[in-house]
Amino acid sequence: MTLEETKDTPLAADDYLKRRALRQGSAGWLLLTGLGVGYVVSGDFSGWNIGLAEGGFGGLAIATLLMGVMYACLVYALAELSAILPAAGGGYGFARRALGTWGGFLTGTAILIEYILAPAAISIFIGDYVESLGLFGLESGWPVYLACFVVFIGIHLWGVGEALRFSLIVTAIAVAALLIFAAGAFTDFHVDGLDDIPADPAAFGSNSWLPYGLLGIWAAFPFGMWFFLGVEGVPLAAEEAKDPVRSMPRALSLSMLILVLLAVVTFFASTGVRGSAAIQDAGNPLVVALQGDGDPTALSRFVNYAGLAGLVASFFSLIYAGSRQLFALSRAGYLPRVLSLTSRRKSPYLGLLIPGAIGFALAAGTGNGGRMLNIAVFGATISYALMALSHIVLRRREPDLPRPYRTPGGVVTSSVALVLALSALVATFLVDKDAALIALGVYVVALAYFAFYSRHRLVASAPEEEFAALAAAEAELERN
Repeated sequence: MTLEETKDTPLAADDYLKRRALRQGSAGWLLLTGLGVGYVVSGDFSGWNIGLAEGGFGGLAIATLLMGVMYACLVYALAELSAILPAAGGGYGFARRALGTWGGFLTGTAILIEYILAPAAISIFIGDYVESLGLFGLESGWPVYLACFVVFIGIHLWGVGEALRFSLIVTAIAVAALLIFAAGAFTDFHVDGLDDIPADPAAFGSNSWLPYGLLGIWAAFPFGMWFFLGVEGVPLAAEEAKDPVRSMPRALSLSMLILVLLAVVTFFASTGVRGSAAIQDAGNPLVVALQGDGDPTALSRFVNYAGLAGLVASFFSLIYAGSRQLFALSRAGYLPRVLSLTSRRKSPYLGLLIPGAIGFALAAGTGNGGRMLNIAVFGATISYALMALSHIVLRRREPDLPRPYRTPGGVVTSSVALVLALSALVATFLVDKDAALIALGVYVVALAYFAFYSRHRLVASAPEEEFAALAAAEAELERN
């Protein structure tokens, strides 16, 4: 179908969109809140602790605080934007309205990098957990990765309501486990274990709380993000939500509140019970914090199994987010339009299967989950900066645009998110320069595709494009 048909022929446009329709009204604020927490919860079980090796307890604590501020500011900005444009495009749709087609594509591509690479990495971590727990005698490898993608994509193909309910249940198990872990760990809390990493005398500003100096705070930014990475994906469910104008801001705010609570209790309980040095390199820091080099306890076994539940929750939720971002970009013509076709159960089946195949291939081919997560963080920080900028631009350029929800603090809030997102982007080069360069290379290839091909074939009847066209028409009327 050509752009002219979708733009000039109403019947053709209606048929185009009917073949690309999601199931509306499938998710209320509770399921959306579960989705927001589910995106992130695996980060509480592992990964964040590597930041102790970059900045020590004090460095990671400050980094987590700053990244928490960034996400809080971003979430409040997104709550306003999602109430203005409740469409499946999420961040891409917001940037499309504020920054034009190039801004929309830049944002959508960055989000796709995050949501395709992160599940691939998590499938590897699931394999490691399955092997360490001795489940069914399986070893970490491609059969486990394949099973993850097949089973959980299958649930998504079944239907969005069923998928989000499954996600809510698994997420609730993981959250309960984190609270139980904290309750057990705090009974043996030792303040002197927090700053037990030796200070590097060569690092500027180093001391027992900042063993790697002031630069260590900056290097710990990407790991402070792991307590919150993914929560910004809630608006991608807008077209499938009940009353998105009300439910989106509520779900985003509640998700962030829960994640802040989990970050605080997990961080302090893990470091206080065993010491920062003991868990800084651990693949399973919560279990190491509970049992150290000793025999497993009932609590450590429980947390070990719950960690698997947390990984499954994030894997499952991120697959959903990636499929909806791909669906929206494809429906609007930024990516091949066939990828946005939906099944009889209103699931974007190719939008689920294609990223799943890519994710499985990356997991099976590389086995390097850490590198893929670092690439995902690179994409995430770019999207955060562009989404925050979109909020600022729309507030300045369209102050009279109806806003059912308004961001507390207005552009000051989104400006804080923008500055911190750019700082986190630079920090990715401090942690893993190769991962950042790989992500940048993928970005360049995607931009070449858009520049030479897809930007000439956009679909005017897609919701995000219609929204932008309406804005352009209103601006033209004002000028005349």
